[in-house]
Amino acid sequence: MQLNDIQHLAGRIAQNVERVVVGKRSEVELILVALLCRGHVLIEDVPGVGKTVLAKAVAKSVGASFKRIQFTPDLLPSDVTGVSIYNAQSGRFEFRPGPIVAQMVLADEINRATPKTQSALLEAMEEGQVTVDGVTHMLPEPFIVLATENPIDYEGTFPLPEAQLDRFLLRIAIGYPGRENEIEMLARQHRIHPLDELTQVIAASDLVDAQATVRSIHVSPLVAEYAVTLTEATRRHPDVLLGASPRGSLALYNASRARAAMAGRQYVTPDDVKVLAPFTLSHRIIPTPAARLRGASGTEIVRQVLASTPVPGAQPRSAAAAI
Repeated sequence: MQLNDIQHLAGRIAQNVERVVVGKRSEVELILVALLCRGHVLIEDVPGVGKTVLAKAVAKSVGASFKRIQFTPDLLPSDVTGVSIYNAQSGRFEFRPGPIVAQMVLADEINRATPKTQSALLEAMEEGQVTVDGVTHMLPEPFIVLATENPIDYEGTFPLPEAQLDRFLLRIAIGYPGRENEIEMLARQHRIHPLDELTQVIAASDLVDAQATVRSIHVSPLVAEYAVTLTEATRRHPDVLLGASPRGSLALYNASRARAAMAGRQYVTPDDVKVLAPFTLSHRIIPTPAARLRGASGTEIVRQVLASTPVPGAQPRSAAAAI
């Protein structure tokens, strides 16, 4: 697949999703970045802003098998991964796959499940496989988890552990729509929800081809070093108890390649890294207790790191001002 094909593919998906989710082009493009580099997305925001609708619209736009898991406190790991059932006729145990065995999985309200059930996703999200009764089953490709989470509802919820958060390529928020967009949303849903009429616009095989092309995008050593420098800086920040992991560097590296491909470029620029750093690193950071009391967040810490870390190839301000 050529770069122009990736631009066209991403544009078709974005336009299709925008038939349902109005005025959220940036958020849709971030999800497309994750799709193109085989990453998982955590959509975190208050109730009613369209988290689940956005995830379902993206899934319906891609011609891939789709399953939804409604996470609740009584959900068991086997309800996610599947179980082995004894077949009396064959005299053998047969694997009955759970909803995780799909190309695109919506993990709705993921923080309502217990940590034991949440851990059922770890192997699937990192290795693309599930192990049941000692037998490993490979998941179909592409395999993408789109999870939703309400950050303000603490009743009956379980915070996602660091190991779980670290497996999400991006964490994004949707936010409230603008006034005009909200009015347009009402008009579109006057007779029928546009999600009911949404159709797929690409095939799953097209997405797999696009993912292979993204892996060929060039990243110069200076830009790669910049991504690592930003990640390392989160570990040294005085307000940080636990900084971003090496998986964060890899997430930033891969996401930047996807963004470059969507822009029709064969190479990554420092701007790609800067734009994606808050979305790939902030959820991997644990502020110190004192910083949390002051209201410090991972996103704010990443912004401070970006402001204090020189961009490769950029002229110092004093030199630039003298020209």
